[in-house]
Amino acid sequence: MNTMELSAYLDRIAFDGDPRPDRSTLEAVQRGHLLAIPYENLDVQLGRPVTVDPAAAFDKLVTRRRGGWCYEMNGLLGWALGEIGFSVTRLASGVRRQAWGETAVGNHLVLRVELDGGQTLADAGLGDGPITPYLITEGTFGADYRLEPVEGGWWRLHNRAGARPPSFDFHLERADEAMLEAKCAVLQTDPASLFVQNLICQKVTPGGHVHLLGRRLSRTGPQGAVERELGSAAELVDVLALDFGIDEPAAAGLWPRIEARHAELLPGA
Repeated sequence: MNTMELSAYLDRIAFDGDPRPDRSTLEAVQRGHLLAIPYENLDVQLGRPVTVDPAAAFDKLVTRRRGGWCYEMNGLLGWALGEIGFSVTRLASGVRRQAWGETAVGNHLVLRVELDGGQTLADAGLGDGPITPYLITEGTFGADYRLEPVEGGWWRLHNRAGARPPSFDFHLERADEAMLEAKCAVLQTDPASLFVQNLICQKVTPGGHVHLLGRRLSRTGPQGAVERELGSAAELVDVLALDFGIDEPAAAGLWPRIEARHAELLPGA
């Protein structure tokens, strides 16, 4: 990829200005990415292979104006930050490692950015988490987020109250790319994977967050939270387009499975 692709990415996230390898640019790029590009696993649900290749993520998220999950979202973000001039290291993280142990490692990709003589964590791939990058240092920050060191050189990010997932761990060592690729393959094929079992779409909004899990649509904002259930395949396609900016008519074919999963999780609902 080249300068033209970087320009297209910056247009996609509505970045206005001269990108420089400084903190204000880093914060603006991550925030713009989250506001413009949704977190979603539609390709997994539709049986379309997903890779950890940033070039493939660029084609999908920028050229075709789709969203993606962490390997795509942070793969694209990390590439763009590198093109701008940041020093970026890809890290293997573990969502819910606190509960699931070492089997969780690699189920999330995050980025370590060297900046101002210190280290910053950038992450556009959690779905619902910190909107701006944060220093890798112990303490609370933002809207009730907390970062703490834990045993074995790991760090744990405690998400804000009510957000999903509640936590993830990361190590400062460069990720084993073969392990990330293998974990990416498992998460999109294993019947036990939450990504195989459930349709998940999330997007940051200027005032809050919108989240679709199966047929349940939740919105949070300054006035609180509102939740409702989708009633048809046509409504699903409309919500994907209107709330997430995803034009994917093939999603209608997922509706029978979404209804079945809903009934499995909430018998009698």
